[in-house]
Amino acid sequence: MAGWIIAGVLGAVCAGLIAKILIMRKSTGEILAQLEQILSDDTNAVIGISSSDRKMRELTAGLDRLLRKLRHEQIRYLKGDRELKEAVTNISHDLRTPLTAIMGYLEVMKQTEKSPELENYLKIIEGRAEAMRQLTEELFRYSVILSNSGPGEPEETVINTVLEECVIGYYGALSERGIEPEVEICEEKVIRSLDRAALARVFGNLMNNALKYSAGDLRISLVPDGTVTFANYAPDLTKTQIERLFDRFYTVEAGRSATGLGLSIARTLIEQMGGSITAELKDSSLVITVRP
Repeated sequence: MAGWIIAGVLGAVCAGLIAKILIMRKSTGEILAQLEQILSDDTNAVIGISSSDRKMRELTAGLDRLLRKLRHEQIRYLKGDRELKEAVTNISHDLRTPLTAIMGYLEVMKQTEKSPELENYLKIIEGRAEAMRQLTEELFRYSVILSNSGPGEPEETVINTVLEECVIGYYGALSERGIEPEVEICEEKVIRSLDRAALARVFGNLMNNALKYSAGDLRISLVPDGTVTFANYAPDLTKTQIERLFDRFYTVEAGRSATGLGLSIARTLIEQMGGSITAELKDSSLVITVRP
């Protein structure tokens, strides 16, 4: 008789435990689903569960507290990020006026009589001022791009045409560097709906990058699926440097005079248009692939 009682008690206990485990599993599923929803929608909603278990409700309350902290930190980050972008934009904009004035005065001084020594100093000053002007312009353009919520109005764009115009526009600069580009553009028209000016800017920045790092060659191709590649022999680049090429303000040794924003701007623009851009090292060649 006692055995039957013990068995009955154990059965009841097991049934209770199974029921509690099932309720906890259900609550865990509810918590997970609501967490994903709250994080994806970025709402101020709180997590609610059907279970009355004290520990599960304590867990839910703890997660709600963490979510509130996360939202608070996110708001602080977004506000600080926005203020930093505005500050960079304003500073770079303010620098343009005195730099323009300096360049103007230097131009006037070039027209006056001066000793060879003074003329040499003026050339040095002019070179430094021009470099600073270019860096300021690049920083200003980059901050403006980051401040915008997205690319401009999309339009039906023939990728072939934009790429051809870019190559022609840079042909003189390439020739000065002794670079004869090998260009292979498919005859089939590759048409995409995107910001044409932004795409032209991307290609232009990639051409500038080739001017900085090419060892004397440049291969450009466009295939029917829309993939564009820029490749040039760059034996001094390492895999680590390639991985950081798109980082803001990163420059390799060959590009110390640059801000390191050119490729970062290209990545920002192409991603804003829903495309992608990657870089890799193949047989000592830097290969940048763009998929608009």
